[in-house]
Amino acid sequence: MRPDTAGAGAVLDKAPAAAGQERTLSRQRAARRRNYLVQGARVLVLVGVLGLWEWFSRAGIIDPFNFSMPSRIWHQIWTWASNGTAQGPLWVQVWATLYEALLGWVLGVFAGVILGIALGRVRFLADVLGPYIKVLNALPRIVLAPIFLIWFGLGPASKVASAVVLVFFPVFFNAFQGAREVDRRLVDGARILGASNRQITYQVVIPSATSWIFTSLHVSFGFALIGAIVGEYIGATKGLGLLVSASQGSFNAAGVYAAMVILAVVALLAEGVLTFLERRLFRWKPTESGDGR
Repeated sequence: MRPDTAGAGAVLDKAPAAAGQERTLSRQRAARRRNYLVQGARVLVLVGVLGLWEWFSRAGIIDPFNFSMPSRIWHQIWTWASNGTAQGPLWVQVWATLYEALLGWVLGVFAGVILGIALGRVRFLADVLGPYIKVLNALPRIVLAPIFLIWFGLGPASKVASAVVLVFFPVFFNAFQGAREVDRRLVDGARILGASNRQITYQVVIPSATSWIFTSLHVSFGFALIGAIVGEYIGATKGLGLLVSASQGSFNAAGVYAAMVILAVVALLAEGVLTFLERRLFRWKPTESGDGR
């Protein structure tokens, strides 16, 4: 082969690679532009809603005594952060609620995963305990908070119990379904290789059900916060739910909304942490296409 022919072949070989790299860069730029557009639209929606709320309150279209206004809510948060609340420093109230929600979430997730995997793997247990779990799931679990208050008192235990019962069921049903949806070919292949039931559970079933379980974690942490807040609202010595109850008792609408805003910030931070951990653990999963194709 002549040298000039070999050089032309090398150039032709590099052309598809260069074109593919250019397409990849183009997709990345499009994804970045779309992300900026989405973030900008979110900010505009938030600013628009808050602006209209403030204007409606100041113009008397809505009653500021009942609906408050963003400026008063921000002033209330700043007052709590700088001067503390009637129940103590603001960070103590936030930590009390977060501690109760986290502990209830961990216990609820642990119980839900263990029982869900167990019933998903052992059909006899599912047949025996299934009706009872369905009956308990049909109960309005929020009404259990006063019962827990009677049982465990005003301390954190009653709020943790409320969080546990709200977290348990979504995690349980996802873990149960994940254990049932395991590819039978994987299980049969593991049995052919001589794996025991315990090895199949730990090395095949649980890894396969992990994506199902993580799906429930995002929703269940919000339920844990709800359980802690409801328990504090009914009776507590500290916490964001107590701030809501005290603000409501003094007809302080700004205080009620301020506690809700703080709770929303805590929930968003927790959601961000869970999303980060999920992406780290499931880096092998393909990302969703941003162009809808």
